[in-house]
Amino acid sequence: MSNRGNIKAVAYLRTSSAANVGQDKDSERRQREAIDAFAKRSGIAIVDEFYDAAVSGADPIETRPGFAALLDRIESNGVRTVIVEDASRFARNVLVQELGILALIARGVTVLTSSGDDLTNTDDEFKVAMRQIAGTFAQLEKARLVRKLKAARERKHRETGKKVGGRKNYAEIEGGSEMIALARKLHRYPVNGKRRSLNEVADALAEAGYLSSAGTRFTRAAVTRMLERKPEPK
Repeated sequence: MSNRGNIKAVAYLRTSSAANVGQDKDSERRQREAIDAFAKRSGIAIVDEFYDAAVSGADPIETRPGFAALLDRIESNGVRTVIVEDASRFARNVLVQELGILALIARGVTVLTSSGDDLTNTDDEFKVAMRQIAGTFAQLEKARLVRKLKAARERKHRETGKKVGGRKNYAEIEGGSEMIALARKLHRYPVNGKRRSLNEVADALAEAGYLSSAGTRFTRAAVTRMLERKPEPK
């Protein structure tokens, strides 16, 4: 690996499950160590880090708070290199991955993996095709794992009659019903004649003390799910 001349870069990390979030968890540590090792080998200086904790790889790029902050950092100070552990950390869903990469290419950004692959290289058609194929298999493997875990939970539920594991729905979160009611109220009633955006609803929920399981502000997608959730029967 040739020295890249002390290029400045930002690191991007993502962990899908809240159960894998925390300094003592392997996912975050593994990603950071892989990125730091690659940067050191390549003479790249990591000047900032952005982390989307408990964010699915299928979630749209624009709904991720960490990635949104990364874009703000890029546009404000001229850093044009992003390093991720691998393409699946950027996004598992192929469409999401490609749309995100195109958004960065439009900003003149290079996305490198810890193995040295350039995800934004569009000159080599073979590399682009291989990146898409790898993304497809990562997406397939995640879907298979989710299906296996769901089957195991359903089997345990049939045996015990109790819900086992899985993501809690908002009604099951402590204060979830009140949170959903507040989200609907915030979205329904305008401020100064203008309806609140999903981001503004998320900000208001955070100010009221309602945060995600990872302790972060809810994403636009999460607020949408709250608003679309059917009212609990009285």
